[in-house]
Formats: sequence, structure tokens, C-alpha cells
Amino acid sequence: MKIEDRYQQFIAYFSQAMPEAGSELSYRNPYELLVAVILSAQCTDKRVNMITPAFFERFPDAEALSKADGETVFSLIKSCSYPNNKTKSLLGMGKMLFEDFGGVVPSDVETLQQLPGVGRKTANVIAAVVFNAPAMPVDTHVFRVANRMGLTKDTKNPLQTEKQLVQHIPANLLPLAHHWLILHGRYVCLARKPKCKTCGAQSFCEYFANN
Repeated sequence: MKIEDRYQQFIAYFSQAMPEAGSELSYRNPYELLVAVILSAQCTDKRVNMITPAFFERFPDAEALSKADGETVFSLIKSCSYPNNKTKSLLGMGKMLFEDFGGVVPSDVETLQQLPGVGRKTANVIAAVVFNAPAMPVDTHVFRVANRMGLTKDTKNPLQTEKQLVQHIPANLLPLAHHWLILHGRYVCLARKPKCKTCGAQSFCEYFANN
């Protein structure tokens, strides 16, 4: 199958199957999503959503977080993975966001990456989810599903995967396609035991065709 045909079928299927796919993180504004995404690294969205209500009650905005102490932040996020590192990231992010950006979360991917704890994936999530920008965040689910389906070829890292996906998916669909790939990887195309027999993407999936 030609790569153009695979992408065409991918878009057609998921446009029908998941027309309104979105983030499973709970948030009310860009600041809250930024905190949630930092916490979500190697941690489930379900766990993050259990942590953030109390966190946002204590630190409702960047100004409040900029004045926080590490002990309090740690106590609120200790049930997530790597709480020590994430405490440092959140403290640094809150301070810079308030002092350098007036508490306003930037929309630009490159500018976002200046914030402590914000790598390219996190920056792309904020740009795509909050600002509906043509960005493609690549996490483990996106990386796995894109390679399995044959949407990407011989990619060795998230950046290579991102570049190939951006090349073939229309810019206006990138934010939505990001959620298609994540949710498909989370619930159908599982890492160890993908549910190929009941998957609706069989007709254009390279992995299914070869197994």
C-alpha cells in the first residue's frame, strides 16, 4: 500500500470513529493543563486527575505556584511517578511563568520549551490542545501506533516520528490526529497484546497485514 493511501484511509477511519477525540486530563485553563502534562510523564492520566484537584486548590495559578515551597508541592504530588523531579520542575515552571511571562502560558512551541520541565512533547501538547496549533506531540503511544500502522518508517525517536506525521497529515487535523493515535494506543493497540482481532484499522494497518 502506498503511504498516501494509508494516510487517506487512516484519516477517513478515525474521522468517523473518533470525530471528537480529546485529552483525558482534567483542566480548566492553559496553566492547569501545563501542570497536568508535566505530572503525566510516565504516569497515567487517571492518577494525575486524582492529584490535580487538591493541587489547583492550593496553587490556582502561576503566581501562587511561584511562591510555593518544595515540601508542600511534593506532599501534593507524591503519589505520581518521580515526584522529586516533578516538584523541581513545577517550582521552576511556576516561577518562570509568573516572573517572565506574567502568568500567561505561551502558545509558541519553542518559547514553551524555555520553561523548566517542558520538553518538546509537553510543548506540543499545550500548543495542540490549548491553542489548536498544527503540532504533533509524540509520546510512547503515538510512537508505537504510528510505526505499527506503517504511518512512519524506520523512526528511531519521537522527533523523527513527529516530522513524518506532520509531513503527511493536514495541518488542521494534527491536533485531532494526535488524540486518535494516543487513544488507539491506550485502548486498542496495546504495547504487549494489541487487540488486532477487533480493531477497526485492520484494512490499512501494516502490523495486522504482516501478522
